Amino acid sequence: MSSASSSLLRVDNLRITFLVDNSIEWFTKLPPGFSSELSQHLTKHSPPIDDVTGVPFVDLENYCCGAHGFSALIETQVEGSEPHTILFDTGPDSKSIIRNVESMQVKVDIIERIILSHWHGDHSGGLLSFLRYRKNKSPDVRTISVDLHPNRPIARGIAPPPGDKVIGRLPEEPTFDEIKELGATVELHTEPHVVAGSTVYVSGEIPRVTEFEHGLLGGAWTSEPHIMDERYAAIDVLGKGLVIFSACSHAGIVNVITDAVKTFQRPIHMVIGGLHLGGPELASRIPPTIDFLSNRLRPSPTYVLPMHCSGFAAKVALEAALGEGCVPAGVGISVHVKGDAKTDTKLFAPVIA
Repeated sequence: MSSASSSLLRVDNLRITFLVDNSIEWFTKLPPGFSSELSQHLTKHSPPIDDVTGVPFVDLENYCCGAHGFSALIETQVEGSEPHTILFDTGPDSKSIIRNVESMQVKVDIIERIILSHWHGDHSGGLLSFLRYRKNKSPDVRTISVDLHPNRPIARGIAPPPGDKVIGRLPEEPTFDEIKELGATVELHTEPHVVAGSTVYVSGEIPRVTEFEHGLLGGAWTSEPHIMDERYAAIDVLGKGLVIFSACSHAGIVNVITDAVKTFQRPIHMVIGGLHLGGPELASRIPPTIDFLSNRLRPSPTYVLPMHCSGFAAKVALEAALGEGCVPAGVGISVHVKGDAKTDTKLFAPVIA
C-alpha cells in the first residue's frame, strides 16, 4: 500500500451533487440516500409559491440543464473534524456548470479544490468560467487549488471508427497561466495523493491489465489511445467501502476498479461516472464488463451509477445484471452516504475471480 493510500481516512459522511451530466432523471425510483432534483427544488430551495393554489411553482426556467460532460460536487467529513468540499471535473462549457451551480444553490466559496480527471473538453470546459464566477461572487474568497496532470495536450479531437481521421477538434484546454490569473493555485500531480483533509484519494497512472480494455482509436493528432493523464478519485466510507469516481473510464472501468481493490483491499460500495461503453465500436466490451461487476468481483458493488459516456446499451445490460443496484443518476441528483462504525469491522477485502 502506498503512503498516499495508507493515509486516506474513512469518512463518516459523504454527500455528492451531480452538477453536470448528459442525463436528467426525474421519474425513476431512487435508493435510500438519493434525492432527485425536483424534490430538492420543491422542499429545500425556497421555490416561488403560487398565489392561486398555494403550492410551489416548478420553476423550470431555473432548473438544471443536461450537457455532454461530467461534474460532481463532493463533500466529505470525518466525525469531529471540519467538512471538506471539492469539485470533480467542470463539464464541457462555460454555461452549463454556472447554470447548474446556481440552480442547486451551491456555496462556491467553500469549495477548496477542483480535481480535473483528465484533459478533455467535456470535463475541463467549464473550469475557467467556474473560477471566474467564484471570484466575482466572492472577491475575498480563499484561494482554490486546481489539481491537474502536468501533461496538458496541445490538441485533442473526435475521430469515429476506424479512427484514422479526426473530424473535429475539441476546444482549447485551459492553460496554467489562465488558471492562475483567476486566483487559483495550480498543483501538478502524476503520483497518487490524498486531498481534502486526507478524505479523498486521487490516483496516479491507472495500470492497464485487462485483456479487452485496449484504449480508444483516434481522437488525437499523435497516437495516444490510452489517455494516460486520466485519474480516478476514491473515498472510503466507514462501514460501506469505497466510492469510486471515474469520470470517463478511458482506462476501462474494470482497470479502474481492479486498481482500487488492489490499492485499498476494501469492498466497492459505489461506482460513479462515465464507463465509456457507448457506441457500436465498444459494444464488445459490455459483456465482460458486466461479468466483472456482477460475477467476478466479490462482493459486487452495492450501486453502479452509469453516467456521461456509458451509453444506453451498457445501462440496459447493467440493470439486467444488477437490478436496483444500477441507478440511473443524472444532473441535479444528490446522494448522501452515511458511515456506520458498527458494520465496518464486518467488511472484508473483495476478491476478483
